[in-house]
Amino acid sequence: MGDIKSAAEIAREKLDKIGAPTDAERLKWKYGPEGEKLAARYLKEDTLNLAAEVKKFDDKAKQFLADSVSDILLRNIGLPKNEASIKTNKKAMDGLKLLKNDKSAVENVFSRMKHILEHYVKEGAEQKKQAYEALKQDFDAKYQQAIRQKTGVNARVKIDVEKQPQFQEEWLRVQSQMEGQYLTLMDDYKKELAAIK
Repeated sequence: MGDIKSAAEIAREKLDKIGAPTDAERLKWKYGPEGEKLAARYLKEDTLNLAAEVKKFDDKAKQFLADSVSDILLRNIGLPKNEASIKTNKKAMDGLKLLKNDKSAVENVFSRMKHILEHYVKEGAEQKKQAYEALKQDFDAKYQQAIRQKTGVNARVKIDVEKQPQFQEEWLRVQSQMEGQYLTLMDDYKKELAAIK
C-alpha cells in the first residue's frame, strides 16, 4: 500500500509540474486588475484622461495595462438600447482609439460597427415594432378562437394579450432572436478590434 499524501504535498507536486510563472504572466497578474479598475473609472468619469493615466506606468506594464483596459472597453460596447448605452459605446470606442497603435485599422472596424449600430437604432426599432404588433395580433386571434371553441359563442372578448405570460415569454424569445443577429456581428467586430495592437 502506498504512502498517503497530505493536501499540501499534492498541491506542491502539482505546482512543481506547472512550473514557475513567467515574467509576462506575473506582469499580467499585477497589471490586469489595475487596467480593469482604470477602464471602469474611465467609463464613469467624464474628466479622466485615459492616455495620461496609461503613461504613468512603466513601459513593461503599459502593454498589459492597455490590454486589460481594452478588454473591459470592448465588453462595454453593446446594442444602443437607450441614451446611456449610446454614451457608453461612444466613450468605449474613444478609449479604444487612444490605446490602439493602428488607428486606421481601428477606424475601419468602427465604421462597420457604427453601421450595424445605426441600423439597429433605425431599421431594427421599426422591425421590432412590426414584429411586436404581429405577435400581438396573432395571440389575440388565438385567444379569440380558443374562447369561441370553449363557449360556442362567436362574440369578441376584450383580452389584454400583452399582460399574458405566454405573450411576454414569446416576445422575449422573438426579441432575443432579432437581437442575436446584431450581437453576432458585433462579437465578430470586437474580436477584430481585440486583435489590433
